[in-house]
Parts: sequence; C-alpha cells; structure tokens
Amino acid sequence: MNEHAAHTYKQQQVNTATPAKMVFMLFEKTLSRLQEAQHAIERNDIQGRCNANCSAQELIAHLSNTLDMEQGGEIAANLERLYTHCMLRLMDVDRKNDPNAAAEVIKLLTPLRDSWAELSEKSEGELRQAVLTAQQARPALTNETAPASEEAEPQAPAKSGLSISA
Repeated sequence: MNEHAAHTYKQQQVNTATPAKMVFMLFEKTLSRLQEAQHAIERNDIQGRCNANCSAQELIAHLSNTLDMEQGGEIAANLERLYTHCMLRLMDVDRKNDPNAAAEVIKLLTPLRDSWAELSEKSEGELRQAVLTAQQARPALTNETAPASEEAEPQAPAKSGLSISA
C-alpha cells in the first residue's frame, strides 16, 4: 500500500471513530510511541528517543486536557493525577535515558487502553443501557436537594468523565 493510501485510510479511521474508539486509539498510539522510545534507548538513538518520548507526552497531555472535570468527578480527578504522574516519569526517559520510566508508564496505561478497547467494541445500544444502569444505581436526589426546575423535567443522560476532540 502506498504512503498516500495508508494516510487516507488512517484519516478515515479517525474521522469515523466513536469517542470511545478515539480514546482507545490515543492510548494505543501513546503505548506505541513509548515502545519506540525504549527501542531507541537500546540503540543509543538519542534523537529517536526524544522524538518518540515527546510524542507520547503530547498524547498524554491531550488525554489530560480532554478530561471533563465537572462531569467526571472522582474518576476524572484520578485520571488527571495518573496522567501527571506519567508526565513526570516520562521526563526521566529523556533526562536519565531511562527505559524503566517508559516501562512504568506502559504498565500504568496498558489496562486503561485495554478497557477503552473493550468499551469501543460495544454497540451504542449497549453503551446507553450501561449509562442508564449506572444512573439508576446512583442514589436519587431527595426533594430537599433537588432544584425545583429538575423535578418537572426528565434528566438528560450523564456524560462520561471523558471528552475527546478529533
């Protein structure tokens, strides 16, 4: 396949991806770039390590910047702390030429990538049902704490703790 066709195919994948698939693809690319950084360290390829590690940092920063802190609550806050920790560890990849720092971040992000892969494979109907189930499991607002306008109107489905822009 020529380079132009490959680029067009990748672009089409991104343009047609669901938000969950986009997050999965970001994690997948991040992990790939971290593995490239590790291999570059093994080859003593300083420029290759720097390029791959910088790309991984940019991807993690994007994941962090797209967190919806209002809707995401504790989950978004925990992810933000995890992403901050990953960014700090990736500084050691360049400062100390440390493949173990990249390995630690890979170990931390792989379960998230796997979860997003599973989520992205679910149909939209299954996802809606999961959101409804989660909403029903939350304790209902009491009449004392519910705003008057919310009592008369049905609640919109809650957003996930993550937002992603193409």
